[in-house]
Parts: sequence; C-alpha cells; structure tokens
Amino acid sequence: MGCHQIRTDKASGIRNDPNDWSDDPRYIVNLLKSIVTVSMETVAIVEDLPRLNLKE
Repeated sequence: MGCHQIRTDKASGIRNDPNDWSDDPRYIVNLLKSIVTVSMETVAIVEDLPRLNLKE
C-alpha cells in the first residue's frame, strides 16, 4: 500500500486524491524536490552557525 493513493471515505463519500492540488502531473515530484532543497539549505545554515559554549 503506497502513501499517495486515491481514496474515497466510505462514510462521507469524499474523494481524497493527492494529485487534485494541481493540473501539473509532476506536482508531487516538484514538491519533493522543493522539500529536499529546503532541507539541504537548512543543514548548510546550521553547519555555519557558531558553536554554543554551554557549561553544565
């Protein structure tokens, strides 16, 4: 069972289709690319932060 499946709620009849958010067939791929880019930039920023000198 995959994460991105079209499902219909039995009680309400509401259809959940992750691709309904956009007419672009690559919407999910582009979204994941954006998430990866933001994550990589965040790691770079955090690595450049000065070390904290915390004494216990």
